Amino acid sequence: MRKDTKMKIKVLVVDDEKDIVDLLKYNLEKENEFEVITAYNGKEALDILQTDKPALILLDIMMPELNGFEVCKKLKSEPSTNKIPVIFLTAKENEIDEIVGLELGADDYIQKPISPRKVMARIKSVLRRSNIDADSMQQIEEIVRFRNLEVDSVSHSVKINKKEVFFPKKEFQLLHFLLSNRGRVFSREILLNQIWGENIYVIDRTIDVHIAKVREKLGEYADYIETIKGLGYRFKDA
Repeated sequence: MRKDTKMKIKVLVVDDEKDIVDLLKYNLEKENEFEVITAYNGKEALDILQTDKPALILLDIMMPELNGFEVCKKLKSEPSTNKIPVIFLTAKENEIDEIVGLELGADDYIQKPISPRKVMARIKSVLRRSNIDADSMQQIEEIVRFRNLEVDSVSHSVKINKKEVFFPKKEFQLLHFLLSNRGRVFSREILLNQIWGENIYVIDRTIDVHIAKVREKLGEYADYIETIKGLGYRFKDA
């Protein structure tokens, strides 16, 4: 009898509620395409990530030891983990919390009570988009330059006057997209679809917040990202 040797997709589930962890683990593994590893607080999750690199992380926000925001901030600052997609799980219904999570580089945001079918759909959507991004990296220019501003899509680095400046994932993608298409105006809707994907619900203000963060880090190049009233944003082609 031939064994199924298909490589399973490893998912890390982090939540301090055992019932939720068990529910997600059961439903994911039932699909027979996922391998689930679990943690019950933020510190335990970071310890696991020292030696194990999942394809995706389901991350609760309100947890002991370290909350989900702190965990996400830490892993997005580390080269070995900053490209792992993160989906936040939260009982909060607060727009500010959603914006903070997306600012930190989260790929999606799911409110409790959790629907396993919805979680499954979101996981597949995020993984699909991540794979598309990875596949397309070889088809785009690796390094985009504008004067003394350099954005490297392979090393995920931004340099201004040869000094490296850290950009979280979504801010980096937003800058890279605008810089690669400088001179063109993009609406908030187009930017949301390009950076977060068409099937992910995020609000228009998410773009405004991320643009503000990108400008803060760009220093002398901040004014090159222009707000075109009633239309959207562009990176000015001087």
